[in-house]
Amino acid sequence: MMLNIKENIEEIVKTLPEGVRLIAVSKTKPVEYIEEAYAGGQRAFGENRPQEMAAKYRQLPKDIEWHMIGQLQEKNVKYIASFVKLIHSVDSLKLLQKIDREALKNERMIDCLLEFHIAEEETKSGLNWEEACRLLESDEFKVLEHIRIVGVMGIATYTEDREQIRKEFRELHRIFGLLKATYFQEEESFKELSMGMSGDYPIAVEEGSTMVRVGSAVFGARDYNNK
Repeated sequence: MMLNIKENIEEIVKTLPEGVRLIAVSKTKPVEYIEEAYAGGQRAFGENRPQEMAAKYRQLPKDIEWHMIGQLQEKNVKYIASFVKLIHSVDSLKLLQKIDREALKNERMIDCLLEFHIAEEETKSGLNWEEACRLLESDEFKVLEHIRIVGVMGIATYTEDREQIRKEFRELHRIFGLLKATYFQEEESFKELSMGMSGDYPIAVEEGSTMVRVGSAVFGARDYNNK
């Protein structure tokens, strides 16, 4: 089956309001697919395996923005710390501390999103409101100088119930607003709301998303033998 990656991107981008960015989720996809998307003007790509992201970074143009969208183990931060644009999936103080140490080694600031658990599925990871407050108010967080929290991320329940999905995205938007008012009022950089994937990104956009993470609608169905 022939894929029209460039056309797929153009179709998605046409539906996005100004201020909403497409993160093309290229995890498990070959470099050639990313090159085709790049030729069509796409510059932001999402990966969920640090070593795979690092290998692709070495092979591809250096003006690509690499977004870490999957669960990130502390031991793997080192693979991406020198170049990653944004880590979407921060769900613990320990992970933030590790990112801070690796950012310092690379003499850079790394932008991060706090991941919140908004889905009914227990398998989804992420913080709740109380955990996020404890993290942000801790002395350990306040001494971190090489990370910057720029927003939040969440994944809705995998369901056909569009109203449930909408309710969950609305809750993440509410959390974003509370965090902004409580902890980041003076921070212009705190502005990103990463929510929405191939099956539900139009709802996410309606509920205030600034970044949609779209894979299969860009690159075709995922190969579940290589997940």
